Amino acid sequence: MLHNYAFSNFQSFRDRVEVDLTLSRKVTMTDWMAEVETGERVSKLMAVVGPNGSGKTALIKPVAFIAWFVGQSFRQPPETAIPINPHFSSPAEPTELEATLDFDGRLWRYVLRCTPERVLHEALYQRRERFGYVFVRDWDAASNSYVVKQQDFGLPAQEARKVRPNVSLIAWAAQFGVPLAVRMAAPYVVTNVNVIGRLPMGDQAVLTAAEHFALHTPLKERMSRLLGAWDLGLSGVELQEVAVNDPQQPERKVWLPFGRHRGRDAEYQLPFGLESSGTQGAFVLLSRLLTALEMGGLAVIDEFENDLHPHMLEPILDLFAHPASNPRRAQLLFSCHAMEVLNLVHKSQVTLVQKNADCESAASRMDAVEGIRNDDNFYAKYMAGAYGAVPVFG
Repeated sequence: MLHNYAFSNFQSFRDRVEVDLTLSRKVTMTDWMAEVETGERVSKLMAVVGPNGSGKTALIKPVAFIAWFVGQSFRQPPETAIPINPHFSSPAEPTELEATLDFDGRLWRYVLRCTPERVLHEALYQRRERFGYVFVRDWDAASNSYVVKQQDFGLPAQEARKVRPNVSLIAWAAQFGVPLAVRMAAPYVVTNVNVIGRLPMGDQAVLTAAEHFALHTPLKERMSRLLGAWDLGLSGVELQEVAVNDPQQPERKVWLPFGRHRGRDAEYQLPFGLESSGTQGAFVLLSRLLTALEMGGLAVIDEFENDLHPHMLEPILDLFAHPASNPRRAQLLFSCHAMEVLNLVHKSQVTLVQKNADCESAASRMDAVEGIRNDDNFYAKYMAGAYGAVPVFG
């Protein structure tokens, strides 16, 4: 599980900010929290709220970036820039990122400092009695090469020295079959954001979700049951593989979803293109959430409630609460504008984001707000501006 992450000089965030999912022993445990093997209490979800343009998407992007860099950066061409954007006021300064998580029953910390041109510093630490390095990688400008120290990592030294400037050493080591690197490079993060921003919701997203469900039948059956139970007018969802009229690829086929509807003692099927945007949005969202739940990973979702009725928030979030639907303790990190979420989660499970007059974003956990009380009506006080992170007009 992800315990915390921090970063600086990343998009609208110039100064260091930390997002902490760990919980004090004083917090009353709920189903949206877990106690992990390493002894910490960790939240299964974190809601990110704030006005438009405050930096909510930028706050969750570092997790998606780290997951991509550790797992897939080896796939990019050698001369490709690392896809990060520093704050426009500090273009020459490096971006720094770090994350702490439990994995294989142990606690790990990953640290990265880089520019778009190259990795300057990368390290992986494991906590035994205290944190000690597994590897440390530093750029030596004098020799125009990397200096890599290892301790029980297992990558041959000659291969470590060859690591490309735009590739994580973990992704690099995974290509050589280093067991720890192979496990860490596996896809544990499911997201709808990339370096540009939120992936668009449209026909292609629906087709991608349909193909995913066609390849994972148990998830498809679970999705169909959930959508039918969420009172969207559906009795289920069917998938059909159809040929595409494409002269360039005459044998190409795609999977199309069809909603099943019952009425007047008969059942009808509608192409998903005729379903509501909310139904389509829930279909695509479940393709990501159910995948995270199945593998015990992390779902990073921007504008979580997009096209969904506010009453849909609780049943979807409840998927992460109950052991029956979340036996592997998957987590959800999400931004949203549906402030009803403040009445569902604990104050320690909300991060507030706002931007100042210098276009610099800042974030803090809601339980750090001075004077906040457990018996506050968080929704009402937030809407009244008591916690900040609201639009200001005029």
